[in-house]
Amino acid sequence: MLTVAVTGATGAQGGSTARALLDAGHRVRALTRDPGSPAAGALKALGAEVRHADFDERASLDAALVGADALFAVTTPFGTDTATEVRQGKALLDAAAAARLGHVVLTSAAHADRDTGVPHYESKRLVEQHLRASGVPWTVIAPAAFMDNYAGGWTLDGLREGTFAWPMPADQPLALIPAADIGAFAALTLQRRTAFTGRRIDIASDERTPRQMAEILASAIGAPITHQEVPLAYVRKRSDDLAAMFAYFTEAGLDVDVAGLRRDHPEVGWHGFADWAAAQDWPALLSSGTTVSTH
Repeated sequence: MLTVAVTGATGAQGGSTARALLDAGHRVRALTRDPGSPAAGALKALGAEVRHADFDERASLDAALVGADALFAVTTPFGTDTATEVRQGKALLDAAAAARLGHVVLTSAAHADRDTGVPHYESKRLVEQHLRASGVPWTVIAPAAFMDNYAGGWTLDGLREGTFAWPMPADQPLALIPAADIGAFAALTLQRRTAFTGRRIDIASDERTPRQMAEILASAIGAPITHQEVPLAYVRKRSDDLAAMFAYFTEAGLDVDVAGLRRDHPEVGWHGFADWAAAQDWPALLSSGTTVSTH
């Protein structure tokens, strides 16, 4: 039985990892800035130990990691900026090294180890480099585009009007993965440290074009949905970072070995886009202002 410290435990990736580890019988130490939040309470009810930890308070990180066997680490620039993500990510990894943890699994982004020019990929690349230099046994899992984001934000706004608004051409494939599969794969790497130490793995569970995604969403929602390509200029008005990401998706694409992952790791229980879409409560989502993000 492992004791795993999980950062981002009240978010999508950390939360799914925590639940997968608990389901497998391990001890989870859920690290959060707000132990009193409803999401933290839900994890506690499932059997997790909830601890306060703040990336900007090194002492809180040191205290939270004492006695842990491993760490699931997630960083994000959303809500702050990429410089903050790098600083906080390095602080977390330094604390993991000081605690002499047996394994750190960092979740990054597919292709973040390449010259993408995408700001929040470049920041993750710097955190990855710091991890490799830390001296701690490490694994990097790098998810493709998050399916869960299609149930929130401007995509959900468009679905209410019968359109799948997405800043990519209709026939350009995109590698996809839901948060549940990220958590399941992270739990697998933590439980099989020897097999995964020193490896960086891009992960995805499906690959679909925007036209195919619109058709799948229409079937799941039970209403006509058509793809509408959102101009990158519109995205750029909201975020240069996201515009750069969608430009990369269109021009370079995310090549991830989906078939190989499904073949080699069937225990993850990979979900295709149709599986994910069918599992969503679309009537509730479409009638609310819910915004979902796994970033």
